[in-house]
Amino acid sequence: MAKQWISFPRIEGEASRQAHADVPPGTYEREMGKEGFFGPTTHFYHAHPPTGWTGFEGPLRPYAFDTNKIAHDGSCPWKAKPLLKNAATTISMWTTKEKMKHLVRNSDGDLLLFVHNGAGDLYCDFGHLEYRDGDYIVLPRSTMWRLEPSAETTLLMIEATNDSYRLPDKGMMGAHALFDPAMLDVPAINDKFRAQQGETEWSVRVKRRDEISTITYSFNPLDAKGWKGDLLAVRINWRDIRPVMSHRYHLPPSVHTTFVASRFVVCTFAPRPIESDPGALKVPFYHNNDDYEEFLFYHRGNFFSRDNIAPGMATLHPFGFTHGPHPKAFANQEAMAGKITDEVAVMVDTRDPLDVLPDALAVEWAGYVDSWKKK
Repeated sequence: MAKQWISFPRIEGEASRQAHADVPPGTYEREMGKEGFFGPTTHFYHAHPPTGWTGFEGPLRPYAFDTNKIAHDGSCPWKAKPLLKNAATTISMWTTKEKMKHLVRNSDGDLLLFVHNGAGDLYCDFGHLEYRDGDYIVLPRSTMWRLEPSAETTLLMIEATNDSYRLPDKGMMGAHALFDPAMLDVPAINDKFRAQQGETEWSVRVKRRDEISTITYSFNPLDAKGWKGDLLAVRINWRDIRPVMSHRYHLPPSVHTTFVASRFVVCTFAPRPIESDPGALKVPFYHNNDDYEEFLFYHRGNFFSRDNIAPGMATLHPFGFTHGPHPKAFANQEAMAGKITDEVAVMVDTRDPLDVLPDALAVEWAGYVDSWKKK
């Protein structure tokens, strides 16, 4: 049944008629909304910053993790360190510099690899694909694959449990906005792929419901001579994404959506011009996470709205947690007008709560909740 929201916009008291622009002097805008940034919304104009707490107790608190401190077993991606999990996704980190001597296959859902660091070759059912830092690689459910790194490789692994990855509906922007689907690269049955085929024994480690089964062959099962179809492994780099921009209006994170599954979305924050209109907000607006939990992985650059966050770190803002720019970024936003952001980050917004797992807690920055306090 279609949702019939109670919707009749009203204005009460001192408020801006245009969201994220011309905020009344001396006030701080906070957005409360449904369905992420797609449902009914109200903007409040507060006399104090919504993140101006002096104390914070209880399980609602936000988290920050330094994944650079994780110790990895590089022998198999199924030994990746799981950070967060719910019924729709598992988010993990894996670092390896070893040539995989076996194949793996995920029977629990599609797998999205984001290459945080490294380079090398990926071999899968569809052929051979080179990879580098900043690549997204979508592997359909049950694809057999392995890596041969030429440089130590760190992957952010995002599983769509019992689900598939799709491209977002780009609406009035048209199908070629953000990136043209023609930019999606696919593996090739080339000389490198054919060279690794042979009659030597290979095993495939299959993950199903987080348990591993091993299937052994007397040959390399990556032995395809060809294929046809539109169910494919695909690759795109963040450098190929052209962010939607508006010099007069700070757009919500949803416009940066790169891939969607049924219960979560994956967004890419890539360098873009900062708003130049005098009345427009230049930093992310304060908002509640009322219907989605927000995980952010910081890949590279200078994260202008955050303090003390470096590449390889990650944050989690749970349901009901009001957040936004740190005080220094908010105070300095006018000085940033018209400049180019220098940041790349991957965001996963989930419709269901995420459990924080022990490997994440082991590298937690416990002081993150206090980072919004004025120094």
